[in-house]
Amino acid sequence: MADEAVPARAWRVVLEKIETDLLEGTLKPGDHLAPERELAATLGVGRSSVREALRVLDVMGLIRTATGSGPSAGAIVIATPVGGMSALLRLQVAAQGFPIADVVSTRLILETAMAADLASRIGAARRQRQTRDAAADALAGPLRLLTAMDAEGLSPAEFLALDAQFHLALAGAAGNVVVAAMMAGLREAIEGYVLAGADRVADWNDTANRLRAQHRDIIDALERGDAVMARRLVHDHITGYYAHAGLTHE
Repeated sequence: MADEAVPARAWRVVLEKIETDLLEGTLKPGDHLAPERELAATLGVGRSSVREALRVLDVMGLIRTATGSGPSAGAIVIATPVGGMSALLRLQVAAQGFPIADVVSTRLILETAMAADLASRIGAARRQRQTRDAAADALAGPLRLLTAMDAEGLSPAEFLALDAQFHLALAGAAGNVVVAAMMAGLREAIEGYVLAGADRVADWNDTANRLRAQHRDIIDALERGDAVMARRLVHDHITGYYAHAGLTHE
């Protein structure tokens, strides 16, 4: 039994170190983790323990891993830790999956309402002469993700993982913890269908640039406190990608 406890402790050392770095901001969305060999040497554990910790972080939705070589290989950070309800929903998604049409409909209900609420809150702060601070505080996380999505050399999978996290960050910024947890729980389903859509897009670079521009327009509407425009832009952004990628209702 003692021999079995050692690797469990070892991978937890890796897990806790990476989670701590995420929570403290040492690591942020868009960053690549150090290679397995380097992490193992730095933390004094075996590479198998590093791999186990990375597997857990992947299941938690905090990183995405890719094999091969080059700038898109290895593990990239896509999120910071979130709490219990999202983990429960992620397990449900993994166990049975949700139809694409249902995921899209749910996104439209949640995200358009969230965008309108967030814009209204920022608009109210503007009228009280607190606009700049309120907008900066609320949108700091989504803006960091937009910066990460501007990096060169991102694969479609990495870009869309960050895209999904951008939408989660907006939900978190709106301040409704239930909506934020539900969105986090749906992350795998959201990311899965948008990634499937990327395979059907003829010119990925053009699509990625259009998505970046739409994200910026959404942020602009939020910063202005324009609830009607924010709601419409989020709706058109989600349905537009769905249609452009030729996704079906299967």
